[in-house]
Amino acid sequence: MPGTGCGAEARLLRFGVWRRVRGRGVVVGAGRLYAAVAVGSFRRYATYRVATAAGVFTNTVFGLILVYTYLALWDERPDLGGYDQAQAVTYVWLGQALFAALAIQGGGFETELMERIRTGEIAIDLYRPADLQLWWLGSDLGRMLFQLVGRGVIPFVFGALFFPMALPGDFGTWAAFLVALLLAALVSFGIRYLAALSVFWLMDARGVTQALMVTGIFCSGMTLPLNAFPDALGDVVQALPWAGQLQVPADVLMGEADPFGAFVFQAAWAVALLAAGRLLQSAATRRVVVQGG
Repeated sequence: MPGTGCGAEARLLRFGVWRRVRGRGVVVGAGRLYAAVAVGSFRRYATYRVATAAGVFTNTVFGLILVYTYLALWDERPDLGGYDQAQAVTYVWLGQALFAALAIQGGGFETELMERIRTGEIAIDLYRPADLQLWWLGSDLGRMLFQLVGRGVIPFVFGALFFPMALPGDFGTWAAFLVALLLAALVSFGIRYLAALSVFWLMDARGVTQALMVTGIFCSGMTLPLNAFPDALGDVVQALPWAGQLQVPADVLMGEADPFGAFVFQAAWAVALLAAGRLLQSAATRRVVVQGG
């Protein structure tokens, strides 16, 4: 998979970007540097054409399975969670479109970062004159954009062609959805960055990776819309940050949520998670002990 076995390419990319910046003798703003990291990440993932095609096929097949499951469920429980069947179908295909883009079950930048912490290569990253959190954020945004365009659009369009979907007809709703999607990316990054930093203490990523997968699938609403969860459980999961990944963007797209309230919810969690990541990063890197020395 693109996020797991490409450490060498990523290191070459990072060193290459910084050498080009220094070699030209140009003072490059931080924004331009991290934009270059995002572009490099996009290009890196774009080279895995066979994996992308396989991902499109997989998301489409799983989308079909979930759609027919949801249709049967909504036949028995009309208006479950406040959705009609068209909205339930829309929710399924949106989930398949965002599954890889937001790394809902993991498999994004955090896999490589965990490995670099475990092996001690993180010392090189800390020595580099760039902010660690912003570097990985730029990398993850580039990955997300490619996964959304390369892997998410086709299943979503397929669903719109062959199933009735509740899609908005006005530009304003689509624009609000794009804002919600960007905030969802920040929330997703914040969750996975905290998980990755935990390896500074745990020294093993397997348990953290499994926890990311379980919480991502369940708490984001990939299995079932969070508004269909019963009573107190539904209230709890809808208040957690994972709700900002899929449930909130879906509700914005289908007109089931006030965009301003949705943005406030996502932005509050994004700020809290990024700030927590900054604090944890500071604590973790105050005294770094590289494995083996």
